[in-house]
Amino acid sequence: MNIAEFLEPSAWYRPDAGPRYVQLRRRLSDGVSQGVLAPGSPLPPEREIAAITDFSRVTVRKAIQALADEGTVIQRQGSGSYISSQPERIEQKLSRLTSFSEDMARRGKNSTSRWLERGLFMPSPDEMTALGLSADDSVARLVRLRLANGEPMAIERASLPTDILPNPLLVETSLYEVLERAGHRPIRALQKISAVNLRESEAELLAVTPKDAGLRIERTSYLANGRVAEFTQSLYRGDAYNFVAELRLSKD
Repeated sequence: MNIAEFLEPSAWYRPDAGPRYVQLRRRLSDGVSQGVLAPGSPLPPEREIAAITDFSRVTVRKAIQALADEGTVIQRQGSGSYISSQPERIEQKLSRLTSFSEDMARRGKNSTSRWLERGLFMPSPDEMTALGLSADDSVARLVRLRLANGEPMAIERASLPTDILPNPLLVETSLYEVLERAGHRPIRALQKISAVNLRESEAELLAVTPKDAGLRIERTSYLANGRVAEFTQSLYRGDAYNFVAELRLSKD
């Protein structure tokens, strides 16, 4: 069944069953649950839905806004509305120091990246503090959108001293593979996790709705000799990850 047939009002609209926009919102939501509207697919434009249903565009707009408020629809300025894509949740153990590529490979998922920034830069105050750099030093910075099976999962910003990563362009997939070949793979790390609401630019990259929940993770990684090797600031989709930690009873 195509969307025009599905939205034909004679099949679902009842004059005595509540406001039109509420009934339309419910019908569109049913379309998502029944697979008529696939995750990630564009929603027909307001004018098209109005023509199919013979509802006003104000009514259609209210129905779509209600779907956006509940997270079923993502509205992207300039490109329309899309059905939200809900990825399978991934459980990530906090006791294991691995790369995103290694995590996805272990789960049988194909990991890809979209580069947002890669090169040598002047360090930010946070990078200077975390990596022990001065304002005259350079920092190797890698910023990318990480995807699993094509689904955006995280925005990752990794910063390293240039003697540990002199050429950021060598990193094509796994940063840790490059570091391991150079003998600079970290062996331990400290992580700080906090809950955030995603800004519009972040939400657009992660294919979610602005102000949706996200997880911000700061990780400082160390070499065997105790030196800081990497400072990573990552932003994960709140609906895609569960971070798991094992706790043991203290004997003290």
